[in-house]
Order: sequence, then structure tokens, then C-alpha cells
Amino acid sequence: MGELVERLRAGLPDGAVAVDPDVTGAYARDMAGFCDAGEPAVLVFPETVEQVQFVMRTATELRVPVVPQGARTGLSGGANAVDGCILLSLTRMNRILHLDPVDRIAIVQPGVVNAELSRAAEARQLAYPPDPSSWESCTIGGNIGTGAGGLCCVKYGVTGEYVLGLDVVLADGRLLRTGRRTAKGVAGYDLTRLLVGSEGTLGVVVEAVLALRPAPGPQLVLAAEFDSVDAAGRAVCDVMAAGFTPSLMELMDATTVRAVNEMAQMGLPESTRALLLVAFDGPDQRELLAAVGELCTAAGATEVVPAEDRAESELLLQARRLALPALERMGTTMIDDVAVPRSALAAMLNGVAGIAERHRLTIGMVAHAGDGNTHPVVIFDARDPEQAERARVSFDEIMALGLELGGTVTGEHGIGLLKREWLARELGSVGLELQRQIKAVFDPLGLLNPGKMI
Repeated sequence: MGELVERLRAGLPDGAVAVDPDVTGAYARDMAGFCDAGEPAVLVFPETVEQVQFVMRTATELRVPVVPQGARTGLSGGANAVDGCILLSLTRMNRILHLDPVDRIAIVQPGVVNAELSRAAEARQLAYPPDPSSWESCTIGGNIGTGAGGLCCVKYGVTGEYVLGLDVVLADGRLLRTGRRTAKGVAGYDLTRLLVGSEGTLGVVVEAVLALRPAPGPQLVLAAEFDSVDAAGRAVCDVMAAGFTPSLMELMDATTVRAVNEMAQMGLPESTRALLLVAFDGPDQRELLAAVGELCTAAGATEVVPAEDRAESELLLQARRLALPALERMGTTMIDDVAVPRSALAAMLNGVAGIAERHRLTIGMVAHAGDGNTHPVVIFDARDPEQAERARVSFDEIMALGLELGGTVTGEHGIGLLKREWLARELGSVGLELQRQIKAVFDPLGLLNPGKMI
């Protein structure tokens, strides 16, 4: 790899090329468990579009694989190194290039952190709604790569609904511009939506045009306690069937509630089997929460507590934000990401409970209940090979259950390495063949993030 490193150093600024194994090794994987990572040949930090083009032209000429990376907060192994690859970190391309309150767009580089864009938009009385739980560290490029979601998807949708256009460096170094900067536009095939969620397998995103929305007001939250997940599932269905569109609708099971209490002493009701949080951020919040509270009670809620003010609302939301950190304190975790129809939410939760019992494991459950996106968290002792194997089997059974219920194996985390086999099962042979043909058009040599997705 001497020629590769020499050429990269000749064409990139000082400090933009790293070969120290301790440094490259630290960048070799994302946050996913049970995913192998190879040994990269080199790590590069381009700062301009032209430098990314140079890296890709060099990789193509030398037939070297390239793994694009953001903040590596992903949970599917999509940013993991393969042997001999160039790790292409985009974190130094981190500028907000333009923010327009008239056209309601932001033009950003891929290394911009989600929270930084959100705060910049808020300063102009605007909002960028997608809010993954890692929003304080994850990057826009990574969000685009995985099609990330968040807590507010039930009302505002996922990342793909806010990406209007992209600048993408292809495998051979050419620059592709897709989409538009206008509010409307239907010219040609929608390559923008094709690239969203492609996990760096089709091209390297170097700039994005993102839609913004008027900033919503502060949320007011209601908490409803249920003595069964069936009752909680009925409440979710009844709220949506009644025509309400909450800004947030989150569910925590008993395992998660106990874990949050142990971590933060928040005083959440530990007698509950399911705790449902519902929020509204528009006008008439109290009236809407009262109506939702009545529906929850009718569905079987044992207690319904609406927040009195923003401070109480933030306390309840903090409990939800602490769910994953609290579960992680219990052991090694595998975080699943299976979305099912809302009508199947209770069946999903009950099925996961059965899987946990059958494999003698603790599985906590949090869910974006409003859109059916569940996150079963399998907890195990990684030092125990037998227990680790049971965790792996249970993880697969959870995905099988999701497909049986008419769902999908990923609602927002992506496929990466972790779910390649399951993507094939979900797509079927025809769908998989077409996706591989699309990959070959964009990347005929198979150099971009090889081994991921398909």
C-alpha cells in the first residue's frame, strides 16, 4: 500500500492522512455489536469536494475499496472498515453553507452535526425536524446514509423527507448533482431518494440541500400507565384512528422503566407494564392532551398524568432519552430496529417478551409507538459465549417476528453488515437482483463500502 499512501499524501493537506494503526484502528468500526471490522490501509480527512474527488479517483485507479464515514454512531456496522480500505472520514467537511428563511432550506456539508444544524435553524425561527437519539454527535451525512429517524417522526417524518438535493462524488471521482433547491420539482428519476439510505454504497455525499420548517412551539406531554402492553397498543391505535397527530408518541416497557429509575431516580411508576408518552407542540395542547387522555383511559390506562408545564414535560422526555443509556448499564446490548404496522405493535411487544423468556435473557423495549418503530434491546454478558449466542439467536428471532407481522427489519438504523441476510429475505430475489444492478451502475468496480447492504 506504499503507492496508495504516497499518492494520498501528495494530493491532500498535511494532517489529512493517517496510517498509524492505533489511529486507523480507532476509526475501524461504528457502534454496532456482532459486526466484524477489517484492518484499513489508511484514514483520510478531506476538507473539500475536490479532495474527495481526488481520493475516489486514486482509489479507482489503484482498485482500493473506500468506506465513507461520519461520526460512526451507527448501529448496523455500515461504517466498519474492510481489509486494505481507505477510511474516508467526512467530519472535517462541517460547514453550514447557506440557511435561507424565505426558501426554507439549508445547504450543508456532510460533517455538520445534526444538533448544530437544528440550533442554527432555531436561531432563524426555523426547524430541521429529524432528531435521532444521537443528534448531539451524529452527522447529517450519516443521517442521509442510513435514512435516520428520531422521536418526532410520527408528525414530521424521517430524514429522506427533508433531503431536496445532493452533491455526490461517484466511485470514479465524477461529481453528480441530484434534486433541486426549489419547493417543487419532478424532473427525471428521483436519484435523491435513491441515494438516501444507500449507506455510502452508491456514492459519497459531499453537500446536501435540506428542507426546513417553521419552528414549532414547546411540547406539552402526557404520560399514561398501562397494566398490559395490549392495552397500551389499543391506546396507540385509538389515538391515531381518532385523527390526532401528536408530535411524539413513545412507549417504554417495564424493564426500561425500572432501568431508568435505577439510573436517575426519576420516580417513574414501576408497577406499569407499559408507559406511553404523548406530546403535542401546536395550538390547543391542553385540549388535545385531555382528549388523548380519555382515549387512553378507555383503552385501559390505570393512570393518566398530563404535564402541567414545559418543565414537567421535559422531565418526562428526559426519562425517554435516558432509556438506552439506562439499559446499557445492565450489560452488553444489541439494539434492534424493527418497524411494524401500528396495529401490530402489541403483538410485537408480546412476541419479544416471549423470545426473552424462551432464551432466558433480559430484553428491554422502547418504541416510537406512533409509527410502529420498535427498538428491542437485548441485554447479555459478552464474556459468556453461550449467553452471547443466545443473544444473537434472539436478535434474529426478533427480526423474523417483525417480518411475520408485516413489518420491516429496519425503520431507521439501516442494514450495514448486521442485517444483510435479513434484507435479502425482506426484498425477495427479484428486488435484491434489481438493487444489485443499480449498485453496479453507480459503482461497477464494487469499491464503495463493499460488503454492506447487498
